Amino acid sequence: MHTRKLGSTGPEVGVIGYGAMGLTWAYGGREGVDGVAVVHRAIDLGCTLIDTADLYGPFTNEELIGRAIAGRRDEVTLATKCGLVVQDGAGNRIGRNGRPDHIRACLDGSLQRLGVDHIDLHYLHRPDPQVPIEESVGALAEGVGSGKVRAIGVSEVSLDELRRAHAVHPITAVQSELSLWTRDPLAEIVPFCAEHGIAFVPFSPLGRGFLTGRLRSRDELEVDDSRRTRPRFDDDAIAANLAIVEGVQRVAARHEATTGQVALAWTLAQGDHVIPIPGTKRIAYLEENVGATEVMLGTDDLAELDALPAAVGSRY
Repeated sequence: MHTRKLGSTGPEVGVIGYGAMGLTWAYGGREGVDGVAVVHRAIDLGCTLIDTADLYGPFTNEELIGRAIAGRRDEVTLATKCGLVVQDGAGNRIGRNGRPDHIRACLDGSLQRLGVDHIDLHYLHRPDPQVPIEESVGALAEGVGSGKVRAIGVSEVSLDELRRAHAVHPITAVQSELSLWTRDPLAEIVPFCAEHGIAFVPFSPLGRGFLTGRLRSRDELEVDDSRRTRPRFDDDAIAANLAIVEGVQRVAARHEATTGQVALAWTLAQGDHVIPIPGTKRIAYLEENVGATEVMLGTDDLAELDALPAAVGSRY
């Protein structure tokens, strides 16, 4: 797989990374899934940026990734996140905690669960409105100073928050949702990252699976799938948003590619600093995602995709 640099001074990673969230969190259909085997295949395919978080599970995702990378630590760039906490046992209420003491404790817990002596990229999962982002980022930077962390990142921040964070300590990566049905970061955040040597790491580059074209109704989702609660997955929104999928399918037909591959190729085309991290529980879909690196979209293709309608329904 081709590589891209994770920030101006970071390591080279595969142009497509791997988001591990779905192996233990948010999406249903995990019965019979061998998460370790999926992660191993991702590494074999060159998806060397492996993304997890203490929230997912909570904690079980990091434990799984720790088992998966045991003996292969040098092959991966390991990213995890802190700052979001489950406020009830079912995981239905998520709170924010960006206090420095919490971030310090999270780092040590993540290191233990992952079974490593350092984390390559430690993100603030979300800014805490009760804590100045300078304080949260300062605590992340302490991890760099101690040698427990190689670089820090922020996720789902405004441009003002990103500027303030970057002034405290160099930000290596910004993670936010970006896809053909979530294009907001293209206005300010993606260009700022390009200008300042920051990697932009899109999560859900396949629109939480919708842009693959495999989903036609909310009823197709497992009962424990968190997408059932998202406005964009109401049946009326799905019916409207199929116009986006149909537009991607037209481009895919010309390239003899899948719809998902074209959606990922569009994301990759948004800049050489963009490194998407699609997640999947299935090796066949993982291999399909990697195939997107061979889809070369032309100027006319990109113009056609850019002209697709905005998605109906809010993200959350």
